[in-house]
Formats: sequence, structure tokens, C-alpha cells
Amino acid sequence: MNVKAKKHLGQHFLKDENIAKKIADSLKAENYNKVLEIGPGMGVLTKYLLERKNLDVYVVEIDTESVAYLQSFFSLLRNKIFSENFLKMDLKAIFNGEQFGIFGNFPYNISTQIVFKTLENRALIPEFSGMFQKEVAERIAEKAGSKKYGILSVLTQAFYDVEYLFTVPPSVFNPPPKVDSGVIRLTRKENYTLPVDEKLFFRVVKTAFNQRRKMLRVSLKSMGISDNLKQKEFLKQRPEQLSYLDFIQLTKWIEDEKKVN
Repeated sequence: MNVKAKKHLGQHFLKDENIAKKIADSLKAENYNKVLEIGPGMGVLTKYLLERKNLDVYVVEIDTESVAYLQSFFSLLRNKIFSENFLKMDLKAIFNGEQFGIFGNFPYNISTQIVFKTLENRALIPEFSGMFQKEVAERIAEKAGSKKYGILSVLTQAFYDVEYLFTVPPSVFNPPPKVDSGVIRLTRKENYTLPVDEKLFFRVVKTAFNQRRKMLRVSLKSMGISDNLKQKEFLKQRPEQLSYLDFIQLTKWIEDEKKVN
């Protein structure tokens, strides 16, 4: 019994066992034991997670054919398969508020949304590791000063330490994707709450990068920043030149101005 890869679900099944184990080993699982794997397919990564006796493994799979396969061949997953859309799950409810890791060979078509959902639920998720399209993985891990650095980089790095671990070629998948893949690990920072208004921080970052070729004093004009703030050195730079700490500082200045006004 095999599962046919479905293009509309962004499925590419990994067939290299050595790489599968290496990806599974990327999850350190320190100070927690529950893991939620997204999109396990036929379980090529799952089986290596299940070998780790310290882990309590659950999976979420929207493809009913894959769910049937997992139920037939993985008895250890009995009553641990969520047959639904990860993006619509209430992560606070599934483990009664317990900490858990997120892991997977993430479908390319929703991988960015998976990261944003993780950020929203970061209080529950101390670690996140898995495989993305290489371009997306690099974008998440990229540091300030690069053209690849953007909204996803800043928002992720504000809450997690990001490591780009290794690259995976198309040839080890069935069907092979048209691009390389990249495996990354996110480890939640000890202080994962911001010292500024979170919604304002997100708005500042997104507004800045929406016009990434312009200086910040121009791109943030719509936020009503004062002439005094426009003279600060930060505002004379382009958004890709600012680290996540710089964006936090910038948000604090804007926040302070709003309080005065």
C-alpha cells in the first residue's frame, strides 16, 4: 500500500532513509516530550521520532489516504492522529496547554503560514524543526544586510534563535520538487515576550518591508511618525539594514511618541 503524492497538497515524499533520520535527529526535545509532526505522509520521518523513547509523538495529516496508511502501519500512533488542517487547529487545546515541539517536512504551499501560526503560539512551542523550500528556510535564517532578509526573518528571530542546518537535493524525493530544500531549527528565546506592543511591532516591520527599497522615514510615513523621529539614524536606513533588536527599538520610539500625543 502506497500513498500517491497530491500536487494540491504540496506533497513530496522523502525516500532517503539517512536524510530522514538526520532530519528527525534535528529535534533536540529538551525540557518537553510532546511532539506534533505536520504532514507525515507515509511516516518516513515519523518512524525515527517513534524510536526516541523520550518523545510522545502525535501527527496532523489532512490527506485521508495518508491517514489510512498511518493507521494501518503505525500502531504506536493509535489515537494520536489529527485528521485535519493544521492551520485551523486550536493549539492551546490539543495538549491542554502543555509545551510541545513542532516538526515536519512542511508542504511548500503553506510553510510560511505554519511559521506564522507557530509565532502566534510561541508560548506553547519551545522548539520547531523541519524541512522547507530552501529559499524559505534561508529567508527565515537570514541576518540583516541581505536581500533575502525580510518580514519572516525579523518576526521569527524576535522570538526564536534560528539555525540553518543543511540542504536537501530534489533527487531524494518522490516526486522530486523543482528546487532544493533546507532544514532549519528554531529554539525559543528565554525571553520571548517583547518589551513593546506586539501588534505595533508586527505593523512596523510589515509596513517597513512593504517598501523595502525606500528609507524608513519614507516607508513609515503612513504611521504618522514625527519629524524629530525621522532624523534618527535608523530612519535613514532601509529596512533590510535593521536587526530585529533595531526594529524593537524603533517600535519603542513610535510607541513613546503615541503616548505623548
